[in-house]
Amino acid sequence: MSAPPILSVEGLRVGFGAGPRAVVALRDVSFSINPGKTLALVGESGSGKSVTSLAILGLLPRGGRVLSGRIEYGMRDGGRADLTALGAGGMRRIRGREIAMIFQEPMSSLNPLFTIGDQIGEMLLLHSDLSAADRRKRVIEMLEMVEIPAAASRVDAYPHELSGGMRQRAMIALALICAPQLLIADEPTTALDVTIQAQILDLMRRLQAEMGMSILFITHDMGVVAEMADEVAVMYAGAVVEQAPVKPLFDAPAHPYTRGLLASIPHPDRPEGERLVAIPGSVPPLFNLPAGCAFRPRCPIAIEACARPVHLRDIAPVHRVACIRAAESAALMGAAQAEATHV
Repeated sequence: MSAPPILSVEGLRVGFGAGPRAVVALRDVSFSINPGKTLALVGESGSGKSVTSLAILGLLPRGGRVLSGRIEYGMRDGGRADLTALGAGGMRRIRGREIAMIFQEPMSSLNPLFTIGDQIGEMLLLHSDLSAADRRKRVIEMLEMVEIPAAASRVDAYPHELSGGMRQRAMIALALICAPQLLIADEPTTALDVTIQAQILDLMRRLQAEMGMSILFITHDMGVVAEMADEVAVMYAGAVVEQAPVKPLFDAPAHPYTRGLLASIPHPDRPEGERLVAIPGSVPPLFNLPAGCAFRPRCPIAIEACARPVHLRDIAPVHRVACIRAAESAALMGAAQAEATHV
């Protein structure tokens, strides 16, 4: 019998504000992450990826609240807890020790007034009974694990004294110092050049294999998804529109939005002069979503029936999509994209 998911999000709805200005930022979001696996949340800015991660950790900004749904987490002791029902004290015990997060911009996440050793060691101060000397030793070991050179001296460095790549490695060390079961990585390589990005992704894969942790990887980069993920959930305007293991999704994407994201990836063998496919328009504001499928105004194959409510449905045993034209989208989108790239 397979182990239950380490994290199961069911029907999650998150809102901001109150009264006539209230908006629903997440609409019935559901997904699960199995032990030792990586789920990628993919979508443009404004699709709800980061709000999902903040809801899991109980870190929604002022005015944000979970309206309904469950976030069930498998604890180290074998029990299961609904994170939406835990108070502030319960979440503080989980954050860092059970579930940790890497933010996308380390320079704004690390405190410039404290050394990286002090900031990483604070996690051990909160979640362990190690002495000060043992905490420092453990921090140096963690810096070595994330491949920061001369870790014994870098431990006393301030964030501004490190390069962008080393700051991101320090953020990874901070997240993993308590050996969490689940790591949330919110676009951890966005601000890095491609060489450093590749090194960070290799590092995360190695640490995941060594520590056996699960990863929720948030990104807009489908190339990174292909490298990192076991399963993919594509988000648009606060909802999951397609979900599948990475190979079926890349081989046979069923939602026009997913096809648009994949078609926008540059390829070295693209014919000279051929334009990259671009998805027209932008993600609609949450306070003014179109009726039915939220992608409808930007979709090249939308029909009148797309204005009706649409929900995720199974099109294969491990493949779900929220599109009434999923069965015919391949041919229709192929023709639309060929026309868009024609010069």
